[in-house]
Amino acid sequence: MSVLPLVLSYALVALFLFGCAVAVQPAKQTNTPAPSPSPEASLVQAQQQPSDKIDRSTSKPYTGSLSIFEDPKRAQRLQVDRVMDVLGIKEGTHVADIGAGSGWFTVRAAQRVGTGGVVYAVEINEKYLDHIAKRAQTEGFENIRTVLGKEDDPLLPPQTIDAVLLLKTYHEVAEPIRFLRRIREAMKDGALLGIIDRNGKAVNHGVDQKIVIEEAQRAGFALESRHDFVKRDNVDYFLVFRRQEEKTN
Repeated sequence: MSVLPLVLSYALVALFLFGCAVAVQPAKQTNTPAPSPSPEASLVQAQQQPSDKIDRSTSKPYTGSLSIFEDPKRAQRLQVDRVMDVLGIKEGTHVADIGAGSGWFTVRAAQRVGTGGVVYAVEINEKYLDHIAKRAQTEGFENIRTVLGKEDDPLLPPQTIDAVLLLKTYHEVAEPIRFLRRIREAMKDGALLGIIDRNGKAVNHGVDQKIVIEEAQRAGFALESRHDFVKRDNVDYFLVFRRQEEKTN
């Protein structure tokens, strides 16, 4: 028998066994950690949790006559100057009046902040904004800005606002968690959010204050104080919130 064919046979068997050994080798395990999410991605994730959904009804926004807001005795009943004191509204501050209606609070805030301040009158009703713009021109307020907002966004400039007031408006906000988060983005560090409303349900144009507090906390606010001196204007509570800072590790 020739030696050469025998050698070739052994060589082929060796190559076959080597290939099998290579095929069954497990993949090497590495200890390389997964990349950490960026701060921006973490913030977006935090803003999406918990869900923005609410388990309650909201009132249909008011679309009637604006004269209902202009009772001559309303300022005294509501103690509007005291409300502005609590919210720190003073000369030079930037204020947002959300659900501005006739501009009743807008013009009072504009008078207090003076020429060095700005008041944003936010409404989803364009006719009401036209009324406020004409009123500001007639009464000589050049520091009033009208803003046509959305149901889930007041469309305020970011990090510019010192104080926000929702006066008998919160029960009408269809997307309160998203809306409050957008408000938060517009507020400066240390800015205050005031919500004046009445206990009740959507059918009677109210919302219980415990619900407001819970929703505000979900949106990144902490309860600063609560007041009941506004009860004489057919409202039950005045809640004041401070925007919470983002936690960093």
